[in-house]
Formats: sequence, structure tokens, C-alpha cells
Amino acid sequence: MDTSGLTQIDPNCWLAEPDGGMRVPAIFYADEALLRGMDEKVREQACNVARLPGIVGASYTMPDAHWGYGFPIGGVAAFDPDEGGVVSAGGVGFDISCGVRTLTTGLTRRDVEPIKTRLVERLYRDIPAGLGATGRISLNDREMDAMLKGGARWAIAQGWGEESDLERIEETGRMAGARPDCVSDRARRRQRNEMGTLGSGNHYAEVQEISEIFDEATAHAFGLDLGGVVVSIHSGSRGLGHQIGTEFLTEMVAAAPAMGIDLPERELACAPLRSEMGERYLGAMRAAINCALANRQILSELVRGVFAALFPGCRLKLLYDVSHNTCKEETHRVDGIPRTLFVHRKGATRAFGPGHPDIPAWLRDIGQPVLIGGSMGTGSHILVGTIASGDRSWSSACHGAGRNMSRRRASRLWQGKQIVRSLAKEGIIVRSPSERGVAEEAPGAYKDVDAVVDAAEAAGLARKVARCRPLVCVKG
Repeated sequence: MDTSGLTQIDPNCWLAEPDGGMRVPAIFYADEALLRGMDEKVREQACNVARLPGIVGASYTMPDAHWGYGFPIGGVAAFDPDEGGVVSAGGVGFDISCGVRTLTTGLTRRDVEPIKTRLVERLYRDIPAGLGATGRISLNDREMDAMLKGGARWAIAQGWGEESDLERIEETGRMAGARPDCVSDRARRRQRNEMGTLGSGNHYAEVQEISEIFDEATAHAFGLDLGGVVVSIHSGSRGLGHQIGTEFLTEMVAAAPAMGIDLPERELACAPLRSEMGERYLGAMRAAINCALANRQILSELVRGVFAALFPGCRLKLLYDVSHNTCKEETHRVDGIPRTLFVHRKGATRAFGPGHPDIPAWLRDIGQPVLIGGSMGTGSHILVGTIASGDRSWSSACHGAGRNMSRRRASRLWQGKQIVRSLAKEGIIVRSPSERGVAEEAPGAYKDVDAVVDAAEAAGLARKVARCRPLVCVKG
């Protein structure tokens, strides 16, 4: 990205003044190297977001940002319904509530290392992965409605997990306000047999070692020890979320002129929050969030089954589950006054700090875990939310390393077999149904995750707690 025309506020914060119809500034959180490495399109998209009706504060961009659909991936924006604010299907994205959850195992690398190959083969056998993969669950219409309303709570009621998991999931496992009646028959058909499946692309189930701890007290509170083993699962709302995004984008683009909305680009398709269409989209999107929460809950139980079989007596404990690609109604202080805003996080993580009333009691003095996914060959990070991020980014932080090249370019540069062999030499065993998918997700296709989290910490968006190194990975 060309930084000319941007005002550098501090080493990790840059500002584009309102121009050409922008209602608010665009703010980029990144150090200079990360910012210069971003596609020019990121700046254009962030500035376009700043033109949408009812936007409050600024259009924010996280340090892992890259070119997305409408919003940049790593884009955050809040809208006030009382000021004509909108909800944007492009601002939420297609993989609604794609997210990460991490489970602690109580095991160490020494326990896992001797049977790593058996472990990854068993995970690959028991977790359906890849484009169009189906699971052992098939939902009829009544069960689909219950799942779309109940989220992870529904999954646990079906035997997929335990009640204690719920306080460790955003929204305590169930997004209120879901409207299954706003989910089309086609979206339902796509999801009927996909519960408990990983998906494709950058989705994964990864066994990781805690390789570094930055904050002993917080790590201890999270149940993390140096050398300990955790499992991270990255997946979303599968075909259902994608279908909802596709349908509402088309509908919002067509209806925009009649609703008096001048779209900077069609991918920013949106509708007023206080409109029949806006309310229908929110209802369907919340149902998709519940679908993703239920899906990750089922995947967790499949992983738990594998560990229980290979390590008798082992029961994995959920650390936390965070969602990306959402629009959530939250209360934030604007100029010292609390206001109800609808916060879009497109490829960004909620990061509530200590004392926030919407995080569970056990985290109230600590802050919310912020789980940063890496690629299968580089590390992941566990951070914690800060109070400062409330003013700086509507309590949001980055969600991963962020791509530094397209999937097409990555698949031209690498071959899947080559990546698997290369990682095996580093002690990381990968299984995937798609060699092309592995090539597209090659570690070299992503930014330096350590630089991304360093920038997030320096900007005050979240604070580093621990770094994780991959041991085995099932890639979608």
C-alpha cells in the first residue's frame, strides 16, 4: 500500500482523512512494513466502507488485513440504527461466524510425539474434511429449526459436549434473535448433511504445542503451560452461511436505489438496520452464527473422541470459542455516552477487555481470550482483550496471519505434496483431501503471524499471552 496521503498517528496507527464522500476517517493498525505489504485495494475498500450510511467513529483495519469482498478482510465498522445505519451482507462475508476454538488437553508434547502419526490418521478418519464433505448427522426440517435457534446449546442437548462448554463460547453458545424462517430452503438443503464437518480452504483441526509464554499469570488463568498440548479448530457455517450471504447480497444490491443507498461498490451491498430487509438479514445471519457454533461444538466432540481413544482418561477442556465474520449489537461509549451500535467484524475477532459485562464471570478480571489462527506451518497465538481496544477498534483485534497473496498465485508457486513433505521434515504432519488446497494454503502464502500480533499488541488491540507451534494438522 502506498502510504502517501496517510497521517501516521503512532508507529502502529495510520489515518486517512475523510475524502470523496467518506463520512468518517479510515484508520489502519499496522507497522510500516505490514502496511506497505498490504494490497492497495485494502485502502480503497476501507475508504469505501467509511462512505456507508450511519457509520460511527471510523472505518478500522486490523494488522492482518488483505483484499476481501466489499470490506477488507480484517475490516471493522460500527453503525448506529438511529442515524440511518446499515447492515451489510458484504461486511459480514460468506462464511458467517467462521471462527476458532481452542481446547486444552492436559497432555504434553512428550505424551503426543510418539504417536503423532496415529493421532493425525485418526483425526483425519473421524473428522469429515474438504469441499462438500458430509457428516454422520442428517437434519430434518424440525431439527434444522432447532439447530438454527439453539447453536452450541442444541448440539450439547443432542449429546455433543457438556454444559460447562457454554460459558466458554461467545454468546454462551447461542446467538439470540435468530430467525430460521428467514433461511431459504436452498440454504437448508446445503446444510442438511454438513453438520460436524470441517470444510475446505483455510479450515483446520490442529494439534499444537505451547512453545512460548509471554504472560505467565494470564496463561495460568487460561490453563496454558509451556510444553502443553492444545487443539485448535477453525471452521464456520459451511454451505448454509455461504448461501445466506449469496442470496442477501443479490437482494440488497437490487434494492439499494429504492432504499436511497448509493453503494460505493456493489460488494458493499447493505440495507438499513431499521428496515424489513435489514431485520430479515440479521435474523438469517444470527441463525448462521448458531449453525457455526453448533458445528464447532460437534467437531470438538469428534476430536475429544479421538483423544479419549488414544489417551484413555483424557478429556479435552474448552478454553474459548471466538467468531469472525459477524455483525453484533453491542453497547459502546462514543464521546463518553453509551450507544447501541451494530459492529461488523469481517475477518476480525471480538476482544473484550477486563471488566466487560458481556464476558463470563471467570474471565471478568482477565479479559476475553483472542485466538489468532496461523497456517499449518507457522505458529498460532493466544492473546487477551484489553480495555484500550474499546476506544481504538470497538473492542476488536486481528483474527489470523492474513494472506499476502491470492490462492491462485499460491497454487502456481507450490504443490501440495511438496508442502506436506517440507512440513514433515519440520516435524509437522499434515493430512488433507486436497493437494491443491494445501498448496493454496501454503505457509508462505501468509504474512508473518508474529509481526501481525506484535503490531496488534503495540496498537493496544490485544495483549500477547502464548504462542503455539503446530504438531499435526488436518486441513480442509
